[in-house]
Amino acid sequence: MLGCGASCIRITRNMGRMAGTLGLAVDLIILPNHVSLTLTDETTGTSTHSSCAIAKLPISYNVNTRLSRLSWDVAEGRLSLRESEARFREIARQSSTVSKPLLVILVALANASFCRLFGGDWQAMVVVGVATVVGYLLKMCMLKHKVDLKLMIVTCSFVSSLIGSLCYVLHWGATPEIALGTSVLYLIPGIIYINAVSDMLTNHYLCWLSRFMQALIMTACIAIGLTGGYLLMDIKMFL
Repeated sequence: MLGCGASCIRITRNMGRMAGTLGLAVDLIILPNHVSLTLTDETTGTSTHSSCAIAKLPISYNVNTRLSRLSWDVAEGRLSLRESEARFREIARQSSTVSKPLLVILVALANASFCRLFGGDWQAMVVVGVATVVGYLLKMCMLKHKVDLKLMIVTCSFVSSLIGSLCYVLHWGATPEIALGTSVLYLIPGIIYINAVSDMLTNHYLCWLSRFMQALIMTACIAIGLTGGYLLMDIKMFL
């Protein structure tokens, strides 16, 4: 759940829900890169300890929702321990139920909708859609080859900003600045920012600081790529 973008409070509640059903007390320590778990049998006082690194996975609300549902099924006695383990492994294998082509199309439509929301005309929406498709395909390719996250964000932001600048270069439409500004919105780490605030409010300060700093670095990388696009295309938006 941590690897897929869940907040610390959600994970703690899910773990406590399942452990309580089995007559166990759970002590969960969540660090930025590791998790430490201690289970104590409330009857015998026997404890078991385990720790592991957090999996590096794409953010997925689908996986987190299915894991939360699994925790409720265990808590309400609808699944045995063995059945719940099999369900967990099935969810872990099927990390995404959306095909990649469909995902690219949905992201492009969402980003074009953001462009419209900020006042962009149809020319700007088309350019933003194309910039998003190209940038997102590049992002998936770089992730597949395990390129450094920061380099990936700078590169995708730079490429998308070049395509987003077409409205300026070719004098398309009346809102070229909106096309350029929204062409990189698909890279904004909104979920990480939200989880950082959630962790701060629930006293998980180490995870809050780690997530907040990660989101700031990612945002800075987006700005670097976008600025590179401005400079290369000689766009003097603020002059």
